[in-house]
Amino acid sequence: MDKKTEEFYDRLKVELDMSNTWPAEYLFKFIVPTESDNVERVELAFDCMGAVIKTRKSKTGKFTSISVDVTMKDAQEIVDKYLEVSTIKGIISL
Repeated sequence: MDKKTEEFYDRLKVELDMSNTWPAEYLFKFIVPTESDNVERVELAFDCMGAVIKTRKSKTGKFTSISVDVTMKDAQEIVDKYLEVSTIKGIISL
């Protein structure tokens, strides 16, 4: 991980800790290219966590937005999840 990315996640972790009492509900939002198994890979990343996952395709069908509402135990778990899904080609975390 490059220094800029590491600094971003460090800041995110601090902000999450300041604004939440753990465990807390957290809403992940992603956009992925609809092709391949991208949506399934995001869904699998949250498997067995009791997550509520909603998907919606763009007008052209080229992209799919994914909202994942899930209870997370702490800020580090959120950062770890972002890092886990960051390996999916073309994913954008919002």
